[in-house]
Amino acid sequence: MCLDEPMTNAQLAERLGRPPASVLHHVRTLRATGFLEALPVQEGPRGSRPVPYRATRKSWMLEEHRSSRPMIEAFLETTSDVGEDELSVSRLGLRLDDAGHAELVRRLDDVLQEFAARTPDPGGRPWSVFVAVHPDPDRD
Repeated sequence: MCLDEPMTNAQLAERLGRPPASVLHHVRTLRATGFLEALPVQEGPRGSRPVPYRATRKSWMLEEHRSSRPMIEAFLETTSDVGEDELSVSRLGLRLDDAGHAELVRRLDDVLQEFAARTPDPGGRPWSVFVAVHPDPDRD
């Protein structure tokens, strides 16, 4: 939500429909881990000093030893209000050796990094991409 336009904790809480204190906890975590950066303090009403936060464009790829569940839950929550005509989903079963798997993951990463490095189009529409590669338990 803070990728194109910085938002304060209060703005984020309102947009998410969550208590500001709960959102602030998450904002602080995202800032501490480098996913958000604090911008200069603004002058707010009644002497308040809200801090706007902007996404750093840090990759959201998690290391293998960390849980991917928060990313899956974020994807499901983010897409819950997206119309079927605007959600493009694909699923593909493959049989690959270790080298083929490594090539697939590398090439997907290369494409994502290429698009992440592009300068955002000010008139463009925001889009999100979610990719998951996992062993298929349904196939031997």
